[in-house]
Amino acid sequence: MTPYTLNIRGTLHTFSEPAVMAILNITTDSFYSQSRTPASSDEISRRAEALIGQGAAFIDIGAYSTRPGAVDIPADEETRRITLAAAAVRRVSTDIPISVDTFRASVAKAAVDAGADIINDISGGLYDPEMLPTVAALRVPYILMHLRGNTPAEMHAPQTYSHPAAEALSETARRIDAARSAGIADIIADPGFGFSKNLEQNYNILAHLSLFQALDCPLLVGISRKSMATRLLGITAADALNATTVLNTMALSGGAAILRVHDPAPAVEAIKIYLALINNL
Repeated sequence: MTPYTLNIRGTLHTFSEPAVMAILNITTDSFYSQSRTPASSDEISRRAEALIGQGAAFIDIGAYSTRPGAVDIPADEETRRITLAAAAVRRVSTDIPISVDTFRASVAKAAVDAGADIINDISGGLYDPEMLPTVAALRVPYILMHLRGNTPAEMHAPQTYSHPAAEALSETARRIDAARSAGIADIIADPGFGFSKNLEQNYNILAHLSLFQALDCPLLVGISRKSMATRLLGITAADALNATTVLNTMALSGGAAILRVHDPAPAVEAIKIYLALINNL
């Protein structure tokens, strides 16, 4: 990976090595049941403390499940959960960057007002036309994920690709251009594993992940316990930690700068081993 900086609340943070982003789900139906944290301030604080203790460099809060068939929740309920969680994490750490996983501009603004630092948008600004200008006005880093489909109901619909990696790359580049045109300075690109892609398409993108370095953005990879592991191996999400570590290691070799995971400690170990290896090449 290429070293990069992020402007977080007016302070430039430099990242010269891959880092771990820990998932903190304030949901009742996320695909990995053990990642669900009750929407209780004390429970969230305890979970955040554990994730930080395992080596997380970022905390990514999500209150809207994006698994196939998940129930839609209204924006006011998503906002309530997100702001509660952001405050609870801030009680544990005043320093750790907090990312908020939302595709709604109103939730993004409320989250930043409550102490969040980064917006993580699975739609890359496609679901809410106010998202890009809102993030630009907030002056926060933006994680821009690739998917196809104009509504949340379409995010998992089957898609046809002739060349999955090349097409995902070009489509992501167009969304990055739109985000930069809106005035967003710090952009992190996410290829969107598991979204609008079948098993073979996901592996094609992982095999050619290094192509995404042409975007000139730090690259986030979120493969943790996803179906590209479970379907291939015939296992459940609960049994997919070892497979996740293998996939994360491959992602590091493709240039991943941030690993978004449910389990920080094994990802931190994978990074340490990967760095020891490349430092001896």
